[in-house]
Amino acid sequence: MTALVNGQPTRCVDLADRGFQYGDGTFTTIAVRQGVPLFWALHLARLERDCQRLLISFPGSECLEPDVRTLCMTQLEGVLKIQISRGIGGRGYRLPQPQRVTRVLSMHPLPEYPPELWKVGVEIRVCGSRLGINPRLAGIKHMNRLEQILARAEWAADEIREGIMLDAEGYVTEGTMSNVFLVKDGTLHTPKIDRCGVAGVMRGITIATAQENGVDFVESRVTLEELYAADEVFLTNCVIGLWPVHRCEHRTYGIGPITEEIDRWLRTKAESELAAACNGRSGLSSSLPVS
Repeated sequence: MTALVNGQPTRCVDLADRGFQYGDGTFTTIAVRQGVPLFWALHLARLERDCQRLLISFPGSECLEPDVRTLCMTQLEGVLKIQISRGIGGRGYRLPQPQRVTRVLSMHPLPEYPPELWKVGVEIRVCGSRLGINPRLAGIKHMNRLEQILARAEWAADEIREGIMLDAEGYVTEGTMSNVFLVKDGTLHTPKIDRCGVAGVMRGITIATAQENGVDFVESRVTLEELYAADEVFLTNCVIGLWPVHRCEHRTYGIGPITEEIDRWLRTKAESELAAACNGRSGLSSSLPVS
């Protein structure tokens, strides 16, 4: 792992940093291809939005982009993680004044997932751990992921790739590391993320792409029974892209036409983003290295 803390090459963060002390911060995870951070503008917007909601001073693209360029030159293919914490503060929950935020950027190898996961689909399970309902934090990818950690601790079998998390009232909300979509009678459904869960960047891209291509779309409370009764189910995040689901507990699914179409559209959108960057037409990416 290669890392920068406030622009300096190091793996160490001050023990008084509130990200370490309290999980007081936000982060995003970006796929890097040919030295290009895919969908950079959307990730930057999400970081700024989440900082505003958490009352954290956003460091701005002028601080982040030089670090991104540096790391993307060291590793042309990988996963870039950007963390922004409220910075160093005294003991206790009172917000430090003035704030001096900490930015941590780290580059990681791409996960080695078998290619068949995209071709034949993945097996998932339903987790017993529930998400607490808290509209104040809903949608934010904040640095406290204890609910997801405890849910992921529920299984060790390699054949199960993801766990579905329900909220405290039993509604389907998300995966431990992904957002969930289902198709029923030709309509695309995804759970609302207004009370808990993470509004992933790839979730937003998927919704926008489906609507651009005329797919009927509904965002609603999704019950476990509706998940089992779906015709198609798939998962998204910015590293995996789209994983079709072939089995959830007792229920098996086929990889249906809408899943296949959306997967194709998302791949095309990523390739277009990459091509625009390589041709020097897209903001930050225009100055990043290309292999």
